[in-house]
Amino acid sequence: MYTEIVYYISYSLALFGALLVFYGGIRAAIKVISKELLRKSYEYNDIRLDFTNKIVLALEFFIAADLIKSIMQPTLSDVVVLAVIVGIRTVVGYSLNAELKELSDVK
Repeated sequence: MYTEIVYYISYSLALFGALLVFYGGIRAAIKVISKELLRKSYEYNDIRLDFTNKIVLALEFFIAADLIKSIMQPTLSDVVVLAVIVGIRTVVGYSLNAELKELSDVK
């Protein structure tokens, strides 16, 4: 019972993160296509800023899902794999946050 609850919580967080990335991508694509079809000039950085915000938030949900999942898999090899995955996602998140700050400063 406890195992299933933790699994569903972890799965839900990961699913929400994936939906957030998908939503951000669709939203960015619609913005670009609409600006191109209407032949309006637009600021590409605004679209990037919005999409990058969604990706950074989704990465946080993915990390949370991995951490919760590690409760159910406490073996050393699983913890090492989790540490590598969280490390990579943290570096990506930090890089994206730096890009967000740079894009925000340009505005």
